[in-house]
Formats: sequence, structure tokens, C-alpha cells
Amino acid sequence: MLKIFQNWFERYFSDEEALLLFFLLIAGLTVVLLLGSILAPLFASIILAYLMMGLVQWLKRFSVPHLLSVWGIYLVFIGILGLFILLLLPMVWQQMTRFLVDLPDMLTKLQHMLMVIPQRYPNLINPEQIDFIMNTAMVEIGNSGQWLVTLSLASIGQSITLLFYLILVPILVFFFLKDNQLLLSWFSQLLPSKRRLLSNVWLEMDQQIANYARGKVLEIFIVSITTYIVFLWLNLNYAELLAFLVGLSVLVPYVGAVLITIPVALVGLFQFGWSTEYATVIIAYFIIQGLDGNVLVPMLFSEAVNLHPVAIIAAILLFGGIWGIWGVFFAIPLATLIKAVMNIWPNKQDVYHGNLP
Repeated sequence: MLKIFQNWFERYFSDEEALLLFFLLIAGLTVVLLLGSILAPLFASIILAYLMMGLVQWLKRFSVPHLLSVWGIYLVFIGILGLFILLLLPMVWQQMTRFLVDLPDMLTKLQHMLMVIPQRYPNLINPEQIDFIMNTAMVEIGNSGQWLVTLSLASIGQSITLLFYLILVPILVFFFLKDNQLLLSWFSQLLPSKRRLLSNVWLEMDQQIANYARGKVLEIFIVSITTYIVFLWLNLNYAELLAFLVGLSVLVPYVGAVLITIPVALVGLFQFGWSTEYATVIIAYFIIQGLDGNVLVPMLFSEAVNLHPVAIIAAILLFGGIWGIWGVFFAIPLATLIKAVMNIWPNKQDVYHGNLP
């Protein structure tokens, strides 16, 4: 058994650069797991600056000075952040509150609709089972309402922390954009001079992750705006809330589209019943989903992420469980990073056959 482990170790870790990459990955994961909550503003700032750096480089290609490019993109970022905090977030919060208030009435209507099932299929389900399901749903709604009230009455300490983050993160983003070359030079000095493997991994992943992250942000914006306009035109209740959720659902491929279909279908059913208006809402929603998957995504992402759907879902579950919403957002790039590391990782058998560059 020891011999098998020794052969495996020599096969994959005989290269000193492989060991360096391995320890860097372990160190990075350890820092995130142990200090993630403390360094959250720093990590968020690095991610946001990384997403905006491509726009800065794009402006510089038109002979715009670096500092002027940074200020231009940074002011756009501040404007979008202000609109989100002052306009979009309160609007979505109000609709969510109203939705939770109206939800018991919706469930009552649903209960009346479901009562038809025991009459038609008495051997399949009985009225007592439907009552149990609806009572359980009512209890969960009550817990959700209590959570919402508790969240709205958050402690002063949490409010101060949020305000501190809202001030600190934009400041850090500006300095990461302004001094990115200086910071990268300083960080590279900490690494060994011999880092061919690290360079190969970075070159393979940099463009792909940047394209994916920026494309995903743009996809969320386009899908949210389009859905809001369509739902508003169809006079669907909670149009802002549902459009916001539909936009966020693109973060979770496959699963997100299925989950968000449920509230859209239920809201439309309770508002319009089994009618032509309800069918129009459902058809319009599926057209938006179809255009997103078959037209918008191929246009936005210059490089397709070649991952199996099982790998994508597993990555979403793993990284989402570790890092929450950020983990969900970057699940596919992180999975692609792991795949790139596995493809580039030195193999002693490859060395023997002369396959390594």
C-alpha cells in the first residue's frame, strides 16, 4: 500500500513547480475558509476590480490615459451601485414584503383548486393530505414573515458593518484599478522566479474567467430588464420582484431556470386563473428563457465553458455551500480552473514520453 502511494506521489508531485502550485492552492483555500468573513470586503473589491479591469484596458486601447480610464469606469461603477441601493433594492424589498403578505390568500386559492383532485382521483389523494400540506406551507410562510421582520429590524451593529462595507469596498476597488500593475509586480516578487506552470495556468484561465464573469453580469442585466418590461406589459403582479429573481436565476445553470419557473407560474395562475392571459404569461416567460439560452449566451460568451452538466451542478453545490452567493457566481470559473490545473499538471509518464513542453 505504501509503495502504491509512493508511486502515485512521484508521478504527480515530482515536479517542484507542481508542489508550489499545490501549496499555493491549499494556502488560498485555507485563507478563504478561515478568514473569509474578515477579509470579505477585500475579496469583493478584488473581484469587482478584476471585472472592471477589462473595461479600463478597452479605453486605454483608444489612447485614453490610464488614470482617466480608471476614473471613467469607476464613476460608472459608483453610479450603478447607487442606483441599485437607492432604487432597485427598496423596490424589490417592498414587493417581497407585499408578496409574503398576499401569499396566504394565494395558498387558500391553491387549496380550493387542489380540492378538486380528491373528487376526481379519490384513490390517489384524500382531503386530509391536502390539508396537511397546506397547513405545513402556512407555518413555513409564517416563519418567513417573522424572518423578514427580524431582518428589517437588524441590530445597529450589523447596520454599521454594512455601511462600513459600502464605504470601504468602493475605496478599495479604486486603488486596485489605479495601482493594479504595482500590486501585481509586488505579488510576483513573492513567487519563485521559476514559475512556468503557474504562468500557464494563469494564461489559460485569465481570459476565460474574465469573459465568463463579465458576460454573466451583462446577462443578468439584460434578462432582468427584458423580463421586467414583458411582465409590466402583461400587467403581471410583482413584476419587479419576479424580474429580479429571473435575472439572478441565470447564475445557476439548469437549476435556476427550473426553480424560478415555479413562482412565475403560481403568481400568474393566482392572478389570471386558467385563462388566455395566463397562457400568454407562460409562453412569454419560456420565450425569454429560450432566447437567453440559445441567442444571448452564445453572443456574450466568447469562449464556451466545456464542462459536463453534472460537473457544473456539483460545482454550484460545493462552492455555493462554501462561499454563498459568490461561490454560486464563480462556481463555473472555479470548476474550469480546477479542470485547467488537472490538464496542465505535470505527469511523470508524460515527461518520459516527451509530452510536456
